[in-house]
Amino acid sequence: MFELKPQHYGRKQEHYDDLVSQARALLDGEHNLVANAANFSALVYHSLAELNWAGFYLYDGTELVVGPFQGKPACIRIALGRGVCGTAAQTREIQLVRDVNAFDGHIACDAASQSEIVVPLVKADGSLLGVWDVDSPRIDRFDEGDCAGMQALCAVFMETVRG
Repeated sequence: MFELKPQHYGRKQEHYDDLVSQARALLDGEHNLVANAANFSALVYHSLAELNWAGFYLYDGTELVVGPFQGKPACIRIALGRGVCGTAAQTREIQLVRDVNAFDGHIACDAASQSEIVVPLVKADGSLLGVWDVDSPRIDRFDEGDCAGMQALCAVFMETVRG
């Protein structure tokens, strides 16, 4: 059985390194996308402070559709290029938004969200799987260290994706 244990870290990088190890152990040997996305979302949501949403939007060939997540109910469909998630999907570049109120076209699924980080998920063949989205109720919650940490976590998740 997998167990989350409270830890205290001296540096943010140490926390992400530990999360990467936990994610690798949690997803080891499993290739079901929904199962892995659900467990991955729970791991991150319950391991990082000051989050109010963590989850996936999966690309269906036309738009992003909400996938497994932790947090309040979310927007179901997001067009490419719309909002932070749609921008990350369209540009295939990580989006670090320190204040969502300053992001032109931000989609407020949860009015409590004040900052956000979105990582595009691209398969080995170059096709878009979707995006990994994490929100916080605190302005300026995320920084470049979180970008690097989230990218490392997403790389572990993407190792489990087939096809």
